[in-house]
Amino acid sequence: MNLVYGIKDKPKFGQVVLFALQQLLAIMAATIAVPAIIGNGMSASAAMFGAGVGTIVYLLFTKSSSPVFLGSSFAFIGSMFSAFGGAASVSIGYAGLILGALFAGLVYVVIAIVVKFCGVNWIAKLMPPVVIGPTVAIIGLSLAGNAIGDLMTSKVEGGSVYVALICGLVALGVTMYVSTYGKKMMKLIPFIIGILAGYLVASVFALIGKTTGNAALTVIDYSALKNMSSVIALPDFTFLKADWAGVDGAYLLTIFVAYVPVAFVVFAEHLADHKNLSSIVGVNLLEEPGLTRTLLGDGIGSIVGTFFGGCPNTTYGESIACVAITRNASTVSIWGAAFACIIFSMITPLVAFLETIPSCVMGGVCVALYGFISASGFKMFQNVDLNKNRNLFTASVIFIVGVGGMTVSFGAVEIRTVACALILGILTNVMLSKEEAEEQ
Repeated sequence: MNLVYGIKDKPKFGQVVLFALQQLLAIMAATIAVPAIIGNGMSASAAMFGAGVGTIVYLLFTKSSSPVFLGSSFAFIGSMFSAFGGAASVSIGYAGLILGALFAGLVYVVIAIVVKFCGVNWIAKLMPPVVIGPTVAIIGLSLAGNAIGDLMTSKVEGGSVYVALICGLVALGVTMYVSTYGKKMMKLIPFIIGILAGYLVASVFALIGKTTGNAALTVIDYSALKNMSSVIALPDFTFLKADWAGVDGAYLLTIFVAYVPVAFVVFAEHLADHKNLSSIVGVNLLEEPGLTRTLLGDGIGSIVGTFFGGCPNTTYGESIACVAITRNASTVSIWGAAFACIIFSMITPLVAFLETIPSCVMGGVCVALYGFISASGFKMFQNVDLNKNRNLFTASVIFIVGVGGMTVSFGAVEIRTVACALILGILTNVMLSKEEAEEQ
């Protein structure tokens, strides 16, 4: 891909501000969704703060050579529920969140040490393009339902699905048009323009609805702005709410079993994301800065992020898609997004404004974001010979398992769709490796 800004390029300050805001908008919905799903008093602003700090740790470990943002991981949702479900009180559950992230992060550290001494060739053999490509495609396809669900959802009870659809499609259409035909700076910030366009249309519908008394026209909820009690406020950090006195051996084992297996699965997603990002930026990130550094950055960043925000972090496909669409790989933009996330988490009006962005508008933009993730995956295995049974069956298994939404649970541990597809794809590829040996 012909990049407008390379990894080490430094755009002008004004551009960096816009690029950072765009990255922030791309990852915001998912980052604050995880604490909302878990409940138990978890704070969206704390999750934002944790994501920002975790991303800074990642950038430091990778020597600012990998342009991706770390946000709240959906893969650990089942593990996080286990932390509260196995706790005697909610405060002990918060301690469990931190312990779980520590266990998961240590898995990354151990794998990073293995890679340091054994290299990455074994990974290339275990996960060739016919495995990684379809898996990356599934990452996007598995999120398709979320995008369409948001696209046709109103935040306000009684709001029309059709009005929501119009607002979302406006956001999508403007994003695509600006990205394709925009001039200079506009072409680099299509998501900001698209989201603002959708927000404006939703606001116009809300105004008309209020004037005419037609509640169906209102799909945007301004209550977060109305209910602000202050301008500046520190988030409810997880470490301040954790009660360590009630943690015993049985609870530690519960947390260990809930988090560690999932960490191995998320490691596979880490590989897929960095393979995908490598194809976009034209640099093999598994070699430079190296898989050891990306794993340490992801693992330690997740520990630090959870200490503040409660949510283990992971590299975000939305961030990677943002890099692909805008062709801006400058890590300066990621630094800006990380600091913006920290600052926004403490500015109540900004957090409130982000919370008022209608789900349908974000859904419209995510149609493009998730679609780019899938398209990137297809591109990665376009040269694979599918006339060979080994390749054909490997890709087939990954696609059907992924699109079918297969998940497997072992007690409190849940192996999610992408991980199931990747694991079965690897097993299929290894099982049929005899075909290649016979040809040779």
